Amino acid sequence: MRRLRPMRRNVLILLFCCLLVVGPGCKKRETPPPVPRSSQESNRAQTDVCGLLTKEEIEAIQGSPIKETKSSARSDTAFRVSQCFYTATEFSRSVSLAVMQRDPGRPTTTSAKDFWKERFGRYSGDDAERDKVKEETEGKGEKEESVTPRRIDGIGEEAFWASNRFGGVLYVLKGDAFISISLGGPDDQETKLEKSKALAQTALQRL
Repeated sequence: MRRLRPMRRNVLILLFCCLLVVGPGCKKRETPPPVPRSSQESNRAQTDVCGLLTKEEIEAIQGSPIKETKSSARSDTAFRVSQCFYTATEFSRSVSLAVMQRDPGRPTTTSAKDFWKERFGRYSGDDAERDKVKEETEGKGEKEESVTPRRIDGIGEEAFWASNRFGGVLYVLKGDAFISISLGGPDDQETKLEKSKALAQTALQRL
């Protein structure tokens, strides 16, 4: 019995030492992994696009009650596109608003302004220059747009109206972001352009 006591004491000491070694390892496994900084910044940077225009402001322009707003967002390469669709009671009078800006979760040297220059830069000159670009484009057989985008003055840093069979889309640049707005209804293109400009001016103040 006397010989067994020292052995028991040695076993207890060995078990105690093992607990000291294993214990810290267990605590480390229980610690949750940190959230990547880029994800935190990306979440904070999301634009509340449906907050750029109120239902009442659109109703006053379109003449039809807005019964629902639906927002969506997607990341395309280096950019984040946030969109809000304002559904009107008279559906044809619904409005779509989108914001394109740099995605902070995807570092890149390309900005929304760079994309803007690539898309609209050739149409930024005077009428003579734009006509020359149009002739060169048609001569090469390019079919980027059925109608050349029309430069609109007096709104944002730069703006263009792109006509289509539904009316058109107004694009407006502000800083390192730009918005696009399109609306439905039976109005002619000029009336839709003026309505789009009025809504864009309000949205830009909140962007």
